[in-house]
Amino acid sequence: MPPPIHIKQQETRLRECQLDIVVVGAGLAGLGCAIAGALAGHSVQILEATREIKEVGAGIQVLPNSSRVLQHWGLENALKPHMTFPRVCNFLGWKGNQISHLDFHESEKSYPGTWYRDFHRADLQRCLVDRALELGVKVTCNARIEDIRVSADGATATAIASDGRKWECDLVIGADGVFGKLTETLLGRSNPPVKTGDLAYRLLLKTEEMRKDPELAIFLDDPQVNYWLGPDAHAVNYVLRGGDLFNMVLLVPDDIPDESLASTVEGNVKEMCAQFEGWDPRIEKLLKLCDSVQKWRLCIRFGEFDWAHPSAAWVMVGDSVHATLPYLASGAGMAFEDGAVLGECLSRLPDRPDMTKTSPEYLNAKKHAISVFQECRKQRTQMVVERGNVQQYLYHLHDGSEQEERDRKMQMVPTPEGEALAWRDPGLAPKLLGYDHIGDVNARWGIPQSNTIESRL
Repeated sequence: MPPPIHIKQQETRLRECQLDIVVVGAGLAGLGCAIAGALAGHSVQILEATREIKEVGAGIQVLPNSSRVLQHWGLENALKPHMTFPRVCNFLGWKGNQISHLDFHESEKSYPGTWYRDFHRADLQRCLVDRALELGVKVTCNARIEDIRVSADGATATAIASDGRKWECDLVIGADGVFGKLTETLLGRSNPPVKTGDLAYRLLLKTEEMRKDPELAIFLDDPQVNYWLGPDAHAVNYVLRGGDLFNMVLLVPDDIPDESLASTVEGNVKEMCAQFEGWDPRIEKLLKLCDSVQKWRLCIRFGEFDWAHPSAAWVMVGDSVHATLPYLASGAGMAFEDGAVLGECLSRLPDRPDMTKTSPEYLNAKKHAISVFQECRKQRTQMVVERGNVQQYLYHLHDGSEQEERDRKMQMVPTPEGEALAWRDPGLAPKLLGYDHIGDVNARWGIPQSNTIESRL
């Protein structure tokens, strides 16, 4: 049996050493930061712009590094009823020819205690919300934050909503997403996300009709993740909710007008199908089961700047500073890791009777914690953003010599660095999938790796 993942127990802090934290945004990054902050013993409130936290999105893949964090937060039992257990990841040519595959169960053995699982995003989000509430996090909806102001002494910050309401706290965590505006507020200048030239059609198919076709039914009876790679486009699919739903993502050139103010627009099913005409007949069969579709413009951003106010009373996380293409299935993982690392840093703040959170020593400790958080996350998330861009190129090669070389590398044993099936790339996979957030914080805090909690289990 692999060693268990260390499950974090909620700390108890003296009130004078307990931060009042406001998290702006109830997406995956915001919820993760809220959970981790509460586990570190601090008082946390989430401010969400929408009227309610409701089911949104479609499928999401959880890789070993993400599963380690979710288990660390005590979520495994809550997540189990919502998991799909994929057996294999297949990489196919656009005509349906098998190029290569990754056995998920074999891959998991390299990262003991972790797993690959597929979820409906809404189920995963609901479990995160429930865990946050269980830990005492307060959630306020219909609170659209438009400004953050840091006090003159830098000890506190105030989140100001569009309707004039204000929340004063010791730390604001901005998690308002790739199209949020708080990063620009922090910088005092424009900082728009960067268009990638791609968009995503996201489909959720009910599976009754699929089960009538033996070619499609196998996708449901033998849960798997499938990637079709083709000229300027690729497709991904996998099962959700025990076979009740089938998730498909189609990645194609972005044709949303530049003047459009919306990042998500209504798609045209006929236009979508036309872009995959001549592909694997199974793709064409699946698309015929689709009644309506939306398309999302895919943007990236990476903050070379400081993600935090100099006072350390305000820090940005998640897609607001490191949005990536979804081509590594790692956007959620980076969001969860942000929360885990920030929580670990905040758990190391002083907690002594002779200390208050407004004392110079405590404020310096908070600055150090935020600095270590940034140091841990910047290099790693930049690696993911940049590799996502590489995947875009590798996935979308036209038929020819480069495509043949890509396929040849994926068929080599062992495969070389830079191959397109990134989860077994010897130069990337151990770093991406084997990440230990406690070890990372220890290394940058000044504690040897051998002293990490998990290494002592």
